[in-house]
This record gives sequence, structure tokens and C-alpha cells, in this order.
Amino acid sequence: GQIVGWFQGRMEFGPRALGGRSILADPRKPEMKDRVNDRVKFREAWRPFALSIQEEHFAEYAKKPVASPFMIMAFEVADGKHDDIQSAMHWVDHTTRPQTVSRQTNPRYWELLEAFRRLTGVPGVLNTSFNVKDEPIVCTPRDAVRCFYGSGMDALVIGSFVIEKAGRAS
Repeated sequence: GQIVGWFQGRMEFGPRALGGRSILADPRKPEMKDRVNDRVKFREAWRPFALSIQEEHFAEYAKKPVASPFMIMAFEVADGKHDDIQSAMHWVDHTTRPQTVSRQTNPRYWELLEAFRRLTGVPGVLNTSFNVKDEPIVCTPRDAVRCFYGSGMDALVIGSFVIEKAGRAS
């Protein structure tokens, strides 16, 4: 139920956050989309979020699935899976713009998704870029800490270090 800043490895390049500089949340909770938009991103409520999902489980969640490692294609969500990823799905047309995560390509991020799958049964998380409205994606640990404390994120993971805000319920 927490919103987590995830800062790992090298800086990403391109139009999407791919698990190096990401804000992550539980995609099963319908209120999570609004919480992230309101408390963290400070942007319009209608804007959807994307899904990072283990590559080997993607076919369970999408109609006509193909590998999508760069989060640039939209897929219709498979019947019976809407509740699992409702905060990472566009409610207008029941599509998601996923990042399929390969264990070989991004092992640390894949392991995070695996841990989430073991806890919840869902092999993916809501993923958005690690920044707030009108700011660039964080580049340095200092940027990440500033963004974390200036927004409604609950926890920040930088490498092996975890920072949580005092007084936040787990």
C-alpha cells in the first residue's frame, strides 16, 4: 500500500521510466492512481499510469501480447485481470502500456517484481517516472531524496538503502 521511489543503477534514457528511476505502487488498489497523481506527481487525475510486469507472466494479462520492454505499446487487458492491475490500466478503453521486464536484462527490478508476485499473486507494479510535475526525472541520489521529501512518497530505495518517512503506517 505504499508509494515507493525506486532509484537503481544507471540513468535511463528515453521517454519512459524503466525501473531505474521509477515511482512504484500496488496496481491492485483502485485508489492508488489518484493517490500517486494527487500526492506525488501533482498532475491531472485523468492521466493513467503504466505497468511493469515480469515478461514471462505478461501473456496472462494482455490480449495479443508481444514483448514490450520500452513501455511504448498499448495492449488490451485480458478478461479477468482488470482487478489485478486497475491502477495501471486506462479505464476508458481497458488498455495498459506495459514494460515487460526480463530477468536477464534487469535482474534487480525483476526480483522486486518477483517479491511482489510472491506476496500478492500479481507479477507487476504501477510504474511512473521518478519526478513531479514540471521537474525532470531525478538524476542523482540528492535529486531522489529532494523529490522524496517534497512529495507524498512513503519510502525511497536507493541501491540497497531504504528510507521511510517517520510516522507513516506500513
